Amino acid sequence: MSYPSAKPAGSPSATAFGQTANGETAQLYTLANAQGLLVRISDYGGTITELLAPDRQGELGNVVLGFESLAGYQSPAFRAAGPYFGALIGRYANRIGGGQFRLGGRRYELATNDHGNALHGGLRGFDKVMWQAEPGVSPAGPTLTLRYQSPDGEEGYPGTLDVRVVYMLTADNTLRIEYTATTDQATPLNLTNHSYFNLSAGRAPDVLGHELQLAADAYTVVGPDQLPTGELRPVAGTPFDFREPHAIGARLGQVPGGYDHNWVLRGAGMRAVASVYEPSSGRTLQVQTTQPGIQFYSGNFLDGSLTSPTGQPYVQHAGLCLETQHFPDSPNQPTFPNTILEPGQTFQSTTEYHFGVRL
Repeated sequence: MSYPSAKPAGSPSATAFGQTANGETAQLYTLANAQGLLVRISDYGGTITELLAPDRQGELGNVVLGFESLAGYQSPAFRAAGPYFGALIGRYANRIGGGQFRLGGRRYELATNDHGNALHGGLRGFDKVMWQAEPGVSPAGPTLTLRYQSPDGEEGYPGTLDVRVVYMLTADNTLRIEYTATTDQATPLNLTNHSYFNLSAGRAPDVLGHELQLAADAYTVVGPDQLPTGELRPVAGTPFDFREPHAIGARLGQVPGGYDHNWVLRGAGMRAVASVYEPSSGRTLQVQTTQPGIQFYSGNFLDGSLTSPTGQPYVQHAGLCLETQHFPDSPNQPTFPNTILEPGQTFQSTTEYHFGVRL
């Protein structure tokens, strides 16, 4: 693939991305800064389809998994695999056990799509809807504001929910994502982005050599169905200990099925929570967030059935996810941080992905 040269930041440009099964026309918006960093985002699913970042030689490469057109995201193979490449996830990221919860003395039943559980919003979560898009320019850099109104009862969730997500690309090579939501009825809410990163830009087929560090002293233990048991277990002495940098593949074999767990992040407010280093390219990724948890997923279910725009198969562990979030199944886990948004409240969270190099 040929990549554009660095250019001054301006208002995001838009190009046609394809038509949905409902005949809606999706657009692809390009945000760029003067350093050469470039991100493309579709109003279909709020999906990050491409993110170009320089390596230690200054060469740009695409560091996320995705496709060049909407057809890739609507293909039978993609729907069967369900990897959620780059998409906005809601109403509830991660799992809700049994697809049900109780709220205000009433039991709600959700659409189930993961062995009887509700995963990432259900059968038609926020990753599969059209968002209203508004490109713009802020003092910090180009922006794309996405809005979606989720009607009462969608996928079984109560209340009409108004969601706004702002993507911003800053001059210091940071992709900032700001989430805001309000509701007219109490409802569970857990929003995130599901990008898969491979900082080698495809030169390595997997991320097993990436070095990961997490600012977390504990993780939420899960059972065989990937639902949390309620236990917060210290990471010390386990393959979940990323308090110091470790290659992802170094202890992967000690985790049945691979990494797909929520880490309990230290502190509160906006703070650094994760870092990734890819030795061959020198690229680094620093994550900051206001969220209490982060789901590190090592791409366990990728199987080579999907291919990149260059024709390279997305094999197992081809990318890693760092999904900033509240904890899984919180509506059914009273000791976990609250995820119920009430009328009159405004949900707000921010996550930043900063791209750099180590010489």
